[in-house]
Amino acid sequence: MSKAGHRLSLGPIPRPDAVKLTITLSAELKAQLDAYAEVHGRMHQAPVDAVALIPHMLAAFIARDRGFKSRLNGKNPAAKAQTPAA
Repeated sequence: MSKAGHRLSLGPIPRPDAVKLTITLSAELKAQLDAYAEVHGRMHQAPVDAVALIPHMLAAFIARDRGFKSRLNGKNPAAKAQTPAA
């Protein structure tokens, strides 16, 4: 099985400074995250916990969200005013 044909969207996990956040997930979603973490760990030869994946998955999702980017880039000025400051 070639790695090129079976890549995951999420690459290796860096270790940045973080802020702790508590979330509630369904049991099904937690199981899917655990399975994703297992596959990710095998592909990158480094075990990773599902909890460590969540911030990177969210960051990747936001980075790819064109609607969010257009609001930040001023294509919709009214919506930009409603976007919380970072």
